Amino acid sequence: MASKAIFFSLFIVSTVCLSSLASFAAADADDSDIFQIQGSVYCDTCRVQFVTRLSKFLEGAKVKLECRSRTNGTLTLTKEAVTDKSGSYKMEVTGDHEEEVCELVLVQSPDSGCSDVSKDDYLRNAAKISLTANDGIVSHETRIVNPLGFMVKTPSADCPAAFKELGIVPDVTF
Repeated sequence: MASKAIFFSLFIVSTVCLSSLASFAAADADDSDIFQIQGSVYCDTCRVQFVTRLSKFLEGAKVKLECRSRTNGTLTLTKEAVTDKSGSYKMEVTGDHEEEVCELVLVQSPDSGCSDVSKDDYLRNAAKISLTANDGIVSHETRIVNPLGFMVKTPSADCPAAFKELGIVPDVTF
């Protein structure tokens, strides 16, 4: 009789544990379908497409998230954001986009003197981003995007000194 009571108790405890685990798994699956995207936009004063000490972060710049089907390239999602006074933006995206190629692109600069964007495919200023929980990234909630930069028409005269400090010689004539 005692063994039946122990067996019944173990059965009840096991059932409670399994149902708790199932609810946690369901909650985690739902949570992984919401992504917080964070990034920044700067003015590239040296036209080198990376942040230097001379770069200025832009308030009021517009960026757009574009996701396209991997199979036929059709646009499946677009969403825009505007940078705050620190040049940062945030946006929330719902849904798993594992079968899509997603990237953030520059849309509009608030500074007419710093509004150039490279038109060359190999220099395209866009940041790819993974929007799926099935990618091995530990944080399923937040995705940090590389900074995106608009360029000035003519590089600053201070750029050669900034590059010398970094120990690099860019392929740009000043």
